Amino acid sequence: MEQCDTPLPLPLHPHHIPELVVSGAELRARGVTPGRAAQQCRAGGPWQVLLPGVYLLRSGPVTGEERLRAALLYAGRPAVPAQRNDSAPYGQAMVTGLAALALHGFSGVPPLSTLDVIDVLVPRTRRLRSTGCVRLVRGQVLPIAEEAGGVPVAPVARALADAVAGLTDAPQRVRLLLTEAVRGGCEPAAVVRELSDARLLDQPHVMDAVDLLLAEGRALAEGRLYALVRASGLPEPLWNVDLRLPGGPHLGGVDAYWPDQAVAVELDTRAPRHDEDALRSEYAHKRDVLERLGITVVHITPRKLRDAPEQQAVVVRTALMAAADREPAAYVVALPR
Repeated sequence: MEQCDTPLPLPLHPHHIPELVVSGAELRARGVTPGRAAQQCRAGGPWQVLLPGVYLLRSGPVTGEERLRAALLYAGRPAVPAQRNDSAPYGQAMVTGLAALALHGFSGVPPLSTLDVIDVLVPRTRRLRSTGCVRLVRGQVLPIAEEAGGVPVAPVARALADAVAGLTDAPQRVRLLLTEAVRGGCEPAAVVRELSDARLLDQPHVMDAVDLLLAEGRALAEGRLYALVRASGLPEPLWNVDLRLPGGPHLGGVDAYWPDQAVAVELDTRAPRHDEDALRSEYAHKRDVLERLGITVVHITPRKLRDAPEQQAVVVRTALMAAADREPAAYVVALPR
């Protein structure tokens, strides 16, 4: 029987450091036949099989990083080495679910080394099955992968949706993960959109968590708006008011209103809904009504407020300064809401 007692020189590829996890196709490209690989992986041998067609070129306990790379290699490797893209060695595959959240640094997720299952997002057309520690999550349209821990991972919003899909019996954990995501800077609207696309919003425990998520997101956005006004030296507005015509109908609520300049700021914290067109029409109607009365409405999204507060301060200041050049606005009553 053919013997191969000397391990192959490592790393096999400079982009994997250390390159201990390799595919059978890579071994064949280096002249290692399936028979030689099998011999190396026999009991007491220097190698071991991690997943079908994926080998660890050493013996001993498997680390969390090695399991992770094995999962990606299994899910994303090309059929033949010639198809390999050195800049994307795992093809379109990316880590998602709890494993991705662990790589993103979520404190509410167990360490990667303790997870029994690693979710890997792959195109819907990928002809593979879940096996071992790998659970394949198929997607019609894949997001642009981010990098964390040296491997491709799904963005937080998508990873959250895939994690929530597997936490059907853990409502408290779902709430904690969504809250941590928002506090870490993830846009609530993006999270809700992913949950909706995954058809998870019809589950009561998910909807309860989403209500808390949106409330948390609005509170954070309001806090940033308060800080923006004060740090930029803008005049103090009336906060969180409903506008009405004297003795007339309700015109709508705004987050900040400067009555002397007739300028209103509205935080756009809407979450995606099935009736998105109707919701957009409702917001547009309110804005049209206010602007016909001479009130300037400045819409600010939480993302812009977080990422470019100085720019948003300039927009508000410009609107306040332009008030002197406009026709006087209709008188409206501002009531606390």
